[in-house]
Amino acid sequence: MASKACLLLALSLLFTACLARQRQQQQDQCQLRNIEALEPYDIVQAEAGVTEIWDADNQQFQCAGVDFIRHRIQPGGLLLPSYVNTPILAFIERGRGVHGVILPGCPETYEYSQDQQFSGERRGQEFESQDRHQKVEELNQGDVVAIPTGAAHWLHNDGDSELVAVVFFDTQNYNNQLDEYHRRFFLAGNPQAQSQQQQQGRPQIQRQQQQGRRQRQWQGRQFQNSGNIFNGFDVEFIAEAFNVDRDTAEKLQGQRDQRGHIVKAQQGLQIIRPQQTRQHQQSRRGSSGRFDPRQQHQGRRGSGEWSNGFEETICSLKLKENIENPSHADFVNPQAGKIANLNSFKFPILKHLQLSAERGELQRNAIQSPHWTINAHNLLYVTEGTLRVQIVNNEGNSIFDNELREGQVVVIPQNFAVIKRAGEQGARWVSFKTNDNAMIANLAGRVSAISGLPVDVVANSYQLSREDAQRLKFSQRETVLFNPSYRSQGRASA
Repeated sequence: MASKACLLLALSLLFTACLARQRQQQQDQCQLRNIEALEPYDIVQAEAGVTEIWDADNQQFQCAGVDFIRHRIQPGGLLLPSYVNTPILAFIERGRGVHGVILPGCPETYEYSQDQQFSGERRGQEFESQDRHQKVEELNQGDVVAIPTGAAHWLHNDGDSELVAVVFFDTQNYNNQLDEYHRRFFLAGNPQAQSQQQQQGRPQIQRQQQQGRRQRQWQGRQFQNSGNIFNGFDVEFIAEAFNVDRDTAEKLQGQRDQRGHIVKAQQGLQIIRPQQTRQHQQSRRGSSGRFDPRQQHQGRRGSGEWSNGFEETICSLKLKENIENPSHADFVNPQAGKIANLNSFKFPILKHLQLSAERGELQRNAIQSPHWTINAHNLLYVTEGTLRVQIVNNEGNSIFDNELREGQVVVIPQNFAVIKRAGEQGARWVSFKTNDNAMIANLAGRVSAISGLPVDVVANSYQLSREDAQRLKFSQRETVLFNPSYRSQGRASA
């Protein structure tokens, strides 16, 4: 018994040491001296679309423990079913589609059959008119989709234009026990086929430039090396498990499939779903498919435990919410812009994922108050226009001072101070945050750290007269979104 107790103690100490080392490595990753705007550095092509990939080995992503990709799916394209070792937040940037998430243990509540009653003798026969599956949802621009860790999911573009979806992975979430990278496990197709053909066809100079990073990626950590999990099983085992013939079992493995991970759906997809949902959504958004703001005036690093009763309602939880719905706006200044936060109070599934999202919009030359995020890292992705961003670390040094263009990404680590100003055409962005109720603290404005200080503290801290200290505290009466000043407008026009 004593030797067993000693062994358990040794294992416990080893586990504690490993956690401490991992925590120290994570902290070392956030010793950032300089960061840069990030764009996709690789593209994986497929029959009916492409996936653009950001470098997961970049120090910004390593600091925040996140990863990021973008799917571009052609009309009629189907992103093959797969699951991932991390929770997912996806944002529909453009287009429309339909998706499904298969939650283990939940019932198949969408069903149709012309012959519901059949005898045991007919049980093995095919019924072409019969189908039954879990709930599917229609997606539109502005929708945020939450997918729990390990839940299989698929996405289909049933519109007449390209569907663009950006996907955020929280690789340091407590539900991920593999490693610090997201891994995708496909349930169909041969995803590596297109990737291998694409790499073989690249110009030699491009292969040489990316050889170092490419070699690391093809060790099985990233999207390109994702494969069909059925391919690893013996075909006879598959045939027996599904009670099908060998030919069908081989098709499950997809070894001869050369279409890649996004395939062209033949003659569209016949999916059971509620009628007139699309018309109802369009009636709320208008013909453009977007909300009109003018109509307004007319667990990530916690214990991982679910709240009481939460697990009992997982099957009925909403897995999507439109962040562009005017009712979600938290800060609105008609002359400056608006910001909407999607947290676990508005979107309960985020409590389990320990993630949240923000949709921001600034008009020409408008500014968001300088601030820091108290309890989360922040990945910022620009969807329209240009956004001047400055980020300052704890040493008081500027580690980023540049203009973000459409399609670029930057990571803002927890507690690092940041200020944003829109360019001449304004700017819109979406942010993904590693806390289900991410909170910010403003540095300027009516409700801010400076305005909350006593006047004499401000005067003595900044060597100001009492009058100047009062002016510093009270001259900016707006809260979060600031109108462009005459000074900034003059600089822009010059």
